[in-house]
Amino acid sequence: MAVGFSGGAEGGEVARPYGGGGRITAFVALSCVTAATGGAIFGYDIGTAGGVSSMDPFLRSFFPDVYRRMKAGARVSNYCKFDSQLLTLFTSSLYITGLLTAVLLASWVTARLGRRPSMIFGGVPYVAGAAVSGGAVNVFMAILGRALLGVGLGFANQAVPLYLSEMAPARYRGAFSNGFQFSLCIGALFATVVNFGAEKIRAGWGWRLSLALAGVPAVLLTVGAIFLPETPNSLVQQGKDHKSVKALLQKIRGTEDVDQEMEDIVAANAMAKAENGLRLILTKRRYRPQLAMAILIPSFTQLTGINAIGFYAPVLLRTIGMGESASLFSTIVLVIISSASTFIAMLAVDRCGRRTLLLVGGAQMLVSEVLIGAIMAAKLGDGGGLSRAYAVVLIVLVGVYATGFGWSWGPLSWLVPSEIFPLEIRSAGQSITVASGFVFTIFVAQYFLAMLCQMKAWIFFFFAGWIVVMTVFVYLLLPETKGLPIEQIDKVWVQHWFWKRVIGTDEAQACEKL
Repeated sequence: MAVGFSGGAEGGEVARPYGGGGRITAFVALSCVTAATGGAIFGYDIGTAGGVSSMDPFLRSFFPDVYRRMKAGARVSNYCKFDSQLLTLFTSSLYITGLLTAVLLASWVTARLGRRPSMIFGGVPYVAGAAVSGGAVNVFMAILGRALLGVGLGFANQAVPLYLSEMAPARYRGAFSNGFQFSLCIGALFATVVNFGAEKIRAGWGWRLSLALAGVPAVLLTVGAIFLPETPNSLVQQGKDHKSVKALLQKIRGTEDVDQEMEDIVAANAMAKAENGLRLILTKRRYRPQLAMAILIPSFTQLTGINAIGFYAPVLLRTIGMGESASLFSTIVLVIISSASTFIAMLAVDRCGRRTLLLVGGAQMLVSEVLIGAIMAAKLGDGGGLSRAYAVVLIVLVGVYATGFGWSWGPLSWLVPSEIFPLEIRSAGQSITVASGFVFTIFVAQYFLAMLCQMKAWIFFFFAGWIVVMTVFVYLLLPETKGLPIEQIDKVWVQHWFWKRVIGTDEAQACEKL
């Protein structure tokens, strides 16, 4: 398999899957489905935040200034009705605590105690956060609830992608890992349906139901994780008996032929024990490609503008003149479209490869984002709304954009980083990935409404510019990794036209010997 395009691989052979790569057993399928509910947690949060932020009773109770601006009509610009740093703090507080948890605690727990305990630890504060959010009596209590949800999310985002990558057979790893993004879409769909129904509760407490039901996927993950097996990679990392680990690996793979995979796991663990993973990834040249991907891929994902639309889709639709109920219903349709495209990615990623989906999805998002910006710039001023025809066109374009994201950067921003780290830096690398994603998620969540107010329709051209940058980045600098054993993926970098120069000759030779 050639490594990379645009210059391609230069010499050498990359690793092949172990003896057929194993098969999909019921054991591993059930384990991964359970673990993937961690994605539903994230998706529910994304879907809930924008939905409740557009509900009149919620705004009247906690953000009266926003409510008054929304009802002020032409006296307030369409683009500025929801501009409130306190409102955006309600959304971003979850990601602030998620960032702190991932960096300060979740990485250590995931590496030392295992992927499974990390999922369990994350479920408890998440359930507590759902309860506090649903019972909030003032804005500070609502923000506290979101902060507790962030603690749980920090653990889930650290552990679940690693768990899925390590449990899945090499040739099906893309589909299994994309299950995280698919469950994220299911969580977002659940949230938007709940929001749509909750908005119709005349007593005005529907927003409490929306926030409190976040505990449902958290309970599923917490209880399910109690019965999950730990990954063989993590068990070796914890110093467990190799014979029992090999027996588990044979059960997971559905074959006796696991000797080579077991040897790779043991060898990687020996290196992991020699040095601190965080120190390795930050100081060793051989890990420069992984460090770059850990920082840039999640950062680029947020700069597509998807979370701006995900957080604030109902708000955005109300900006163009739709009613509260209509905007929530339209959001349901958009989430269904996104979920369907993510399912397509699960089927296609191990056939078409990571690069192809990222490049095609990037082009699709670019075109739709430019057209969205052009329509809003030409047809939506500070007052009034869009005509029905243009509103429909805009919703269709948002759907095209969401589809492009759903089969490219959405699932692959979780898959690619989780599969490229050797065991010795895996937990540290995932921690950097999660932290990078949270940093830019916080930026988008906290400042999108202010940017929308100041930049108006030009904000969509801002995101479109970043899509150009990230698509060029993939074309030039991301090698293909489909079908490769997870413990041998690090060898692709030494054959890539650019990264082999960054790694250096000595480091490249050391990597090839592993």
